Amino acid sequence: MTITIERKTKLVKEYGRQKGDTGSPEVQVAILTERINNLTDHFQANHKDNHSRRGLLMMVNKRRSLLAYLKKTDEERYATLIKKLGLRK
Repeated sequence: MTITIERKTKLVKEYGRQKGDTGSPEVQVAILTERINNLTDHFQANHKDNHSRRGLLMMVNKRRSLLAYLKKTDEERYATLIKKLGLRK
């Protein structure tokens, strides 16, 4: 359900604006998307796991607010991130 350290560092390198950038909205959204995808797969086998479902909903809401912030501040960065992650088709 959690992502590995190697995968997280790969996401930071891929979506970071500079070396070691972990706080930018792009990196945060990419990490949240990875965790959401892992939890979605988890729910295929464990459909009664309501405690994890609550965590999933909180992550989805956090990602939505980060995307709204990014769209409000920089439309171009928002569009490229959505395209790279394959969100909002």
